[in-house]
Formats: sequence, C-alpha cells, structure tokens
Amino acid sequence: MVVTSTATVESNYDRKSELLAIDRSKAGIKGLVDAGLAKLPRIFVHDHLNVEIKSGPPEASLEIPVIDLGGVNEPTRRAEIIDEIRNACQKWGFFQAVNHGILVTTLEEIIRGIRRFHEQEPESKEGLYSREESKKVTFNTKIDMSQALTAYWRDTLTCVMAPHPPAPEQLPEACRDIMLDYTNNVMNLGLTLFELLSEALGLNPNHLKDIGCAEGLYVMGHYYPACPEPELTMGTGIHTDSGFLTVLLQDQTGGLQVLHDNQWVDVTPIPGALIINLGDLLQLITNDKFISVYHRVLAKNVGPRISIASFFRTYIQPDNALRMYGPIKELLSEEDPPLYKETNVVDYFKFKHIKGVEGTSALAHFKL
Repeated sequence: MVVTSTATVESNYDRKSELLAIDRSKAGIKGLVDAGLAKLPRIFVHDHLNVEIKSGPPEASLEIPVIDLGGVNEPTRRAEIIDEIRNACQKWGFFQAVNHGILVTTLEEIIRGIRRFHEQEPESKEGLYSREESKKVTFNTKIDMSQALTAYWRDTLTCVMAPHPPAPEQLPEACRDIMLDYTNNVMNLGLTLFELLSEALGLNPNHLKDIGCAEGLYVMGHYYPACPEPELTMGTGIHTDSGFLTVLLQDQTGGLQVLHDNQWVDVTPIPGALIINLGDLLQLITNDKFISVYHRVLAKNVGPRISIASFFRTYIQPDNALRMYGPIKELLSEEDPPLYKETNVVDYFKFKHIKGVEGTSALAHFKL
C-alpha cells in the first residue's frame, strides 16, 4: 500500500507551533469540544491521501473471524480453536474473541473508568499531560511527531502496566482500581493467546512466552469525542501495530476498519467481545506465516467513542531492550529461509518513529 500527500502547505502556516499550542493547553481535544468548537482546526485536517485500495464498500458478507474460546482447555475443542486461530492469523491478522474469560462487568467498568478519566475537570488530569516516554502514566492528544506532524481526533491515557507497573497512587483515581483489575485479566488472557499462537505455529506451547512476547503490557485508554467535521480528519490513521499482540476492547460506537484484500472492512462491535490483532514483530518472528495488517479508526459525528488497547510489546523495558528478535529457527528450512534480519526493539521502534505512523510499515526495512 502506498500513501502520499498531495496537498502543499502554505509557507505562512506554522504547523508545529499549532501542535505545540495544543500541548500547552493540556486540555486535549475534549477541551476544544467543551469550549464550543464548531469547525475543525486546521491542524486536524488531513491532507488528501492517495491510497491504493479499491473504492466502494466491501462485500456485505465480509467480516473478520469470530472465535469462541470457550472450552479452550478441553483437548478436542482446543484443537479446533487452534485451527481457527491459525486461519485467522494467516489470512486476516485480526479476530474477535468471545468467551475469553474476562467478565462482561469488568469490560463495562474499564470503559466507564476511561470515560470518567477523560470527562473529569481539566485541572484533574492536566498534571499527567506529557509526551515523555520514560513516564509510566501519561495523558495527551494523539499527534504523529515524525515529519508528518499530524494531529488525530483522539485523546489518550497511557499506562505502562508490565513488567514493572506504576505504584497504584500513580494511576488516576478515576480508573485506578479497574485499571489494575482489567490489566491483570488481560495479562492472563495474553498468556493463553500466546500458548494458542505457539501451538498454531507447531511450536511448544510456551515458546512465545519464553522469548518474552508476554512480558510487557502498554495500555492506552482512547477517547474520541464527537467530531464537527469527521470527513476531514481521522481518529487514528492508517497503521500497523508494532509489537507482538494487541488486545482491544471497543464500545458499541464502531469506527474501526481493517484492510483486507485491498478493501476496508468494518469491525462490527460485538457486546462482550475482545478484538485480537497481531503486530509487526510477530509477523517478523513468524517469518510471514502470520500477518500484521493495516487498520484505522474513522472520526464520527457521534460520540464519545471509548476503546482500550493493550499492547504486548517489550521496547519499554530497559532490562531487555537489546534482546534480538528474528525469524524463529524452528519455523525455517531450506524451503522456508529467513525473510528478515534480526533486530532489537530499540532499533525497530527508532526506525518506526523516524518513518512515521500514517500508512507505513517498518517491516520492509528489515527484509533480507
């Protein structure tokens, strides 16, 4: 896929200054909306994108796979689930999981908790407003700080929850208890998913866990306010996830789309379901047996839309940041030679940051 900008920026328009002004306000997009915003500020207007995908809606029957994890520890059913996961990971890179073991009440409460955080008075959250990646708890508006300097219609609370979580008092009171409860559940689900993925690859069930895929958890609580001109901007731009695996909880608003067979496919919200998608590093270590695919979130004139994305990735951990990752040797043969060179997560994310997020994948840079 190729994404290019065709608009020219006027020389008297200082894009960076406007972005910095958003950060200085520490109020996020929610602050703009509360101030009575009726027209989209220019910094949120995305240049026209030429994207090599088919126009028009996808086939009505095209939906990402839904996999029932009920009975996962019963041998016959487990084998069926592994087959379904293998198929989804080879063809889609996405699936929705139901009967995953996390209570619906827990899912509902984390959505309420994230909404409470974003809708509290500005002075209650401005102390967390920051872009310092060394901090374990931050709040900010989504801005691609690479050369693109693009703002998105989204505020985000970010919490680094594993392997070294913040002290409870560092978490916002509005969602503290449920954040700890929910992420503990997600970590346990992650262990199960990595076992199933390992088995789907024909590996020992503990293989992906043993190489560190399940160690780090980076949680982002997104808040997408209703947008006055949604056709001019994006909630989240076209991207692939960088880590190993993402567990996404979305409310019933919708807006998430996945690129499949060169068509954008809506991910229809299913009450109680969790969306599972693979990241670039999992595609790299599986030597393209499983895929990481482009997805995006549309801005809408209704809202707010709430979602919680939990990323299993390791670049935030200084104690193993230099661990090398390459195609898993057990998956290689003369017929299936390695497609990627080894890399560590520091170099991978450094390249990803320079490259930018919108419409780009860093994987091609690491191809042999």
